[in-house]
Amino acid sequence: MMPDEMDQIITRQLAEAQSIVVVSHIRPDGDAIGSLLALGQALRLTGKQVQCVLQDPAGDKYAHLPGAEQIQDHISAAYDYLIVVDCSDRERTGKVLAGRPAPNLVIDHHITHVRFGAIDLVEGQTEATALILARRMPLWNLPIDAGIASALLTGIVADTLGFRTANVTPAALRSSADLMEKGADLAYNYHQALLTRRASELRFWGQALNRIALEDGLLWTALTVNDRMISGYPGNDDADLINILSSVADAQIAMIFVEQENGSVKVSWRAIEGLDVSRIAFEFGGGGHAAAAGADIPGSLQDVQERVLKATRLLLDNHRN
Repeated sequence: MMPDEMDQIITRQLAEAQSIVVVSHIRPDGDAIGSLLALGQALRLTGKQVQCVLQDPAGDKYAHLPGAEQIQDHISAAYDYLIVVDCSDRERTGKVLAGRPAPNLVIDHHITHVRFGAIDLVEGQTEATALILARRMPLWNLPIDAGIASALLTGIVADTLGFRTANVTPAALRSSADLMEKGADLAYNYHQALLTRRASELRFWGQALNRIALEDGLLWTALTVNDRMISGYPGNDDADLINILSSVADAQIAMIFVEQENGSVKVSWRAIEGLDVSRIAFEFGGGGHAAAAGADIPGSLQDVQERVLKATRLLLDNHRN
């Protein structure tokens, strides 16, 4: 399907839909939340009934975005159109879509995307799903006011780490400037998405920082369920610690293993330019981008660490050879 044809179909379908559900992934990041809220609010402004749904909480740092207070943890009413944003595969939505038919529309930017919607709008080279929306929503006759612009800019800032990732293009900066002209406050949204921290997050980080290992360009650490209880951190992710670990000068690949209560381990990779960790993540049932990827892997913390470290070391060895 050609892009123009896809946009025409999406425009018609959104115009005809009356009750719409927008869903994103478990342990939502800034791009997931910003995309979800921006699209949801724009649809509301056109007179649609909208449910924005996340299995896991969005967190206090995003409470200022329009519609944040209306996010639900399950689909609570009938709908006639289902949209999934920022998800590379259906499993990333958690239990939200269990037993439900395929989404009508999926909007994503991960290179490891596995098609699972009636329409999959995927731009693997685009920096953030929020950036896809910023460019496409006007084509779909959806408004972008100051609040929606803030949600979109939040998503872009979060996924590019404040425009610091290697894939940032001049076009992305121009689109972000357009959102600022619509009323988005870059300084405030940057602070909320990337700098705001709770004391419990810092205590949580402390548990992992004590366990850091660095070996031949590979840096890793781990967080346990007990660490989360001791620190009082309410989430089941790494509180963005992986982005701190990736700044270590001697590390070509940084990793963090986060034990989950369901008998699995969340693994996150960050890599320098030239290394593609998305391939490893995909092998373990996950996905992402060349320089930033993740996976939820069944097994004990020790078992998952052994298997994943072996595969990641092999990637590094092959890269050097």
